[in-house]
Amino acid sequence: MNFVPKYLAEKKANVFQSRIKDEIVITADTLVILNSDILNKPRNRDEAISMLTRLSGQTHTVITAVCLLDTKKIDCFDDHTKVTFKKLSREEIEFYVDTFKPYDKAGAYGAQDWIGMVAIKKINGSYFTVMGMPMHLVYAHLMSF
Repeated sequence: MNFVPKYLAEKKANVFQSRIKDEIVITADTLVILNSDILNKPRNRDEAISMLTRLSGQTHTVITAVCLLDTKKIDCFDDHTKVTFKKLSREEIEFYVDTFKPYDKAGAYGAQDWIGMVAIKKINGSYFTVMGMPMHLVYAHLMSF
């Protein structure tokens, strides 16, 4: 499963291959994994509620992969972070989904949203990886790119 976000980030970068000149393109993709299951972006309210119900009270892994691309080379890398959610009530989950509509987020949540403030009990790794851009690694890779 580790290869999935890296593969997708590279596919996104390659879209720009023929259009770039003197710039660096940065693309990323994030994946949420719970008990060996990939939680993609939810398609609708019911799927978002189901994902958050599954994440409630559990520890899951967030993998964000990033690709740097210029006219000469590509550099793809990833970072893994463990996230533990507190037990959420049905009301909390429905409030979050109805208010924030997290249909564009892997695992149906954004750590920077209300749910991150009330549900994330513990993070083992980078908060920015959970947000979708591990800036510490982006910076390090840009310095040697």
